[in-house]
Amino acid sequence: RRRHGRDGGRARPRRQLAAAVTAPRLRGERVTLRPLDPADVPRLAEIAAEPEVAHWWLGLSEEDLVELAGPEEETVPFVVELDGETIGLAQVGEETDPDYRHANVDLFLMSARHGQGLGADTVRTLARWLFEERDHHRITIDPAVANERAIRSYESVGFKRVGVMRQYERGTAGDWHDGLLLDLLREDLR
Repeated sequence: RRRHGRDGGRARPRRQLAAAVTAPRLRGERVTLRPLDPADVPRLAEIAAEPEVAHWWLGLSEEDLVELAGPEEETVPFVVELDGETIGLAQVGEETDPDYRHANVDLFLMSARHGQGLGADTVRTLARWLFEERDHHRITIDPAVANERAIRSYESVGFKRVGVMRQYERGTAGDWHDGLLLDLLREDLR
């Protein structure tokens, strides 16, 4: 899909993770988030290829997943598990410039697990870690405007709509579609 680290506005240093962060093991109410291992790539590639997932993740390839499993400097990848079963991928990026400091998150879950509150549990678990352990005050997420199910899930965690980013991302058919920027402040987390 896309890499975290898109910039607009004045020039500033490239976004990086502070001090090469390694994904910790995190427990949500139902999900467990753990570091991505190269052995996870085939299963995650299968999930990413599911039509309901690939539609939003724009053909995430096995090569992309291998890169994420390596020493990636811009994101921290997590495997999302439910009762020991791999059900998806989540990733975190951080802006470390003190004038713009915040984090961003993104995720996908296998289509058979959509609509069960697991996306919200995943995002809430990441948000707690980012607020409590990484000391962020703000987190962003930017789904496609048409991805209403994901938007409802993020809003259930406390994310607020900031605005529509017009013709933000190219779709699988090559056409441009709008994205919705949402953010979450520490005090908004539910």
